[in-house]
Amino acid sequence: MSWKRSVSMILTEACSLRLGGRPLPGWRILLYHAVGTRLPHEGICIAPETFRRHMEALRADPWVRIVPLADPERPGEGTAVSITFDDGYRDNLLCAAPILSGLGIPFVVFVVPAYILSRRKEYLTLPELKELASVPGCRIGSHGMNHKPLAELPPGELKRELLESRRWLEDQLGREVLAVSYPHGSASRGVREAAAEAGYALGLCSRTGVNGQDRDPLMLCRTEITSGDGSRSFRQKLYGGWDWHRFRHRDPARA
Repeated sequence: MSWKRSVSMILTEACSLRLGGRPLPGWRILLYHAVGTRLPHEGICIAPETFRRHMEALRADPWVRIVPLADPERPGEGTAVSITFDDGYRDNLLCAAPILSGLGIPFVVFVVPAYILSRRKEYLTLPELKELASVPGCRIGSHGMNHKPLAELPPGELKRELLESRRWLEDQLGREVLAVSYPHGSASRGVREAAAEAGYALGLCSRTGVNGQDRDPLMLCRTEITSGDGSRSFRQKLYGGWDWHRFRHRDPARA
């Protein structure tokens, strides 16, 4: 085990101990990617049986309540949790959706239109996207038109990435798309303003943490769940034991 991992584990255990067995109050948004698909980046693909254990633990947890992300109004007091997926993998329909529907858990899948149009086998096809959008409790959001790092783009291209993806999804699905997750976690105040101008009500970053009532709805934090997160690690992330990670990078809301 590397010294960096050892330090990380010590910090996480210390933070978890301070929480006293209860989750931090606020709105925690969990970020998943693939569920079952073998990918070059193995860390973002979680096994279906592990995902099911996560969701069953979440549903049974007396300290949290599960809320849909689609409603731009903030959850009230206590600890609220929402489930999201990035990129639009086929397994979100084939593996994740049946588990979530069976447990009555709402979720949002942020898709990249260019990936759908590419017809690469790991991503949703257009008919599959429409099928997923019809699953009870599921909403579709934008992940940019081409999955480009938005904070690095010139203004014109930034606007196109946000606006064209939203229009394409709305044309295909026949419903409003009000949420966007910023590809690669690439966000800034400029990206936030462009998202607002493109008509989004919610914007999701990749910064770890829980969202308080005062958090900008177009700069919401998320907590990423990876393939290495077993039941203990999942609970630590859910409760806030990993939130110290947020201090490793500058808050994009201030960039």
